[in-house]
Amino acid sequence: MKKFATHLVSSAIIAACVITPSLAEADELQPVIEKSGEITASASTSQAKIDKLTEQTQSKFQQYQTVNKEIEGLDVYNNQLQKQINNQLAEMKKLNLDIDQVSVIERQITPLMIRMIDGLAQFVELDVPFLPEERANRISGLNTMMERADVAVSEKFRRVLEAYQVEVAYGRSIEAYAGIIDVNGQQRDVDFLRIGRVALMYQTRDGSVAGRWDNETQSWQNLGDDYRMHITKGLRMAKKQLAPDLLVMPIKAAP
Repeated sequence: MKKFATHLVSSAIIAACVITPSLAEADELQPVIEKSGEITASASTSQAKIDKLTEQTQSKFQQYQTVNKEIEGLDVYNNQLQKQINNQLAEMKKLNLDIDQVSVIERQITPLMIRMIDGLAQFVELDVPFLPEERANRISGLNTMMERADVAVSEKFRRVLEAYQVEVAYGRSIEAYAGIIDVNGQQRDVDFLRIGRVALMYQTRDGSVAGRWDNETQSWQNLGDDYRMHITKGLRMAKKQLAPDLLVMPIKAAP
């Protein structure tokens, strides 16, 4: 029995020696264990940095895609603006050419308007002398207007054409107006009757004297009693006091 117990103790000692490391070996493993812990902590920190960089990279990539879409939109917008700019440049070039042509036309049309006014003045002077003051003032106004710098050329031309249109309208209208005329050496108030440009007559307010303008002799000729009734009728028609009707007037036949 004693031998058996001794053997058991020896086996336990051997087992303890095998299982339990020595103090020297434990001291040698401690740095390895600590280093392993440091590596593990470093790896965890690195992984956190990697995750953060990955997240930042994805965010930057999304921003990059967004910026790319904006750039594409801006490219389309810029191309459209460039087309508009090109069209505007072409329109400006055309306008500059038109302005140059307007300047040429303006230099040419001003002498034309002056000749037109002079021609109109000559026409009025040779025409039947109705509304002499009104027509003379119109021509004088045109001459004054031509000297003004604050009136556009287009407006000047419009006014000249308007004066011609007024003169043309006289030829197809009938008109009555009051005036003063020398009758037998006396200034008398009379009523004038104009029928187009073919007849210009007058009659005193009391109806006692009537006359007509003779364009050949450039003078007034007295009319007999046969025409006074028709002149009175014509005056009433011109004043719209009587419906239009036939009139017997002393009109000289064309040669």
